[in-house]
Amino acid sequence: MAAVDRFSFLFTEISKTITAYTEAFAIIGTLYTAKKTLNTALQLYDVVKVHLVARGQQNLVTRFGPWAVVTGSTDGIGKAYAQELARAGVNIILISRSQDKLRKTARELETTFHVETLTIKADFSKGSEIYESISSQLQGKDIGILVNNVGVYDYPQYFVDVPLEKLWQLININIGAATAMSRIVLPQMIEKRKGAIVNITANTALHPTPQIAVYAATKTYLDFLSRAIQYECKDKGITVQSLMPSYVATRMTQFTDASPSVLIPSASVYARHAVSTLGISSRTTGYFPHTVQFWVSSMLPEWLWMWGSSRLNSAIRRKTQLTMQLREARLREKLPQL
Repeated sequence: MAAVDRFSFLFTEISKTITAYTEAFAIIGTLYTAKKTLNTALQLYDVVKVHLVARGQQNLVTRFGPWAVVTGSTDGIGKAYAQELARAGVNIILISRSQDKLRKTARELETTFHVETLTIKADFSKGSEIYESISSQLQGKDIGILVNNVGVYDYPQYFVDVPLEKLWQLININIGAATAMSRIVLPQMIEKRKGAIVNITANTALHPTPQIAVYAATKTYLDFLSRAIQYECKDKGITVQSLMPSYVATRMTQFTDASPSVLIPSASVYARHAVSTLGISSRTTGYFPHTVQFWVSSMLPEWLWMWGSSRLNSAIRRKTQLTMQLREARLREKLPQL
């Protein structure tokens, strides 16, 4: 019998081949583990830098400029963010649709923080027709910070049940406002080579989210827009930040019955943390517990996210519809009988 036909010889040759493959896979596994370890270490370093080390270490007026524009600035995160900027000595230009709320908020900022204010009444749901007026009223102001906060949200619904008017509100306000306002203020920032644009996006920008499909899609748009403009302006001294909160206890989240807690902060608590990340990170949740939630969400497969969010939004929708029915019933009881 030839040597090649001997079992021991064949076994030896196969063992050599298996050993070679084992060593190759071991090297690949080691490199992959090293890469994952390095990425995790860098993420942890970024979290520590953004949420702990860098807090309270910068002068916003010196770094960015004396004036800030805040849209949707009379309620929720927008108002709280404006207060935090004013606390840092930044003059505030408030833009919202309610003149009474604008005057009230402006008086509060001037009295409490001793800064200058300017108010601009604008309804962002109107579309492109409002921006020429806004641009003219901003002329002559040294704008260092733009906070694109204005947004609209509705209780969860299936896409086919959302009124067409609401769809246009979502597009005009959540997408159009940030796009147009950024285009208005960015040229002067580039000219003086300093400035910051903050786009309030959301954790929902990570994955498609059933029953708030358009809202989530608008936040993905803002996240992508922010990252692209940041890349274009990286050598021009401009910071463009995609700020991606999870739930914050505001009027916009009233359908969830969200009350302030560690995971769901009040607008003032959230804004205080978020402002401290300005100029430190170009893409952040702005709040450490939300960063943990963001990390967990990013690890979920898309199908699991969509399944879980759909079940959650179904529960919120049913509860909201029941609440609305009860309110209508109570209102009818109070109406005089004809």
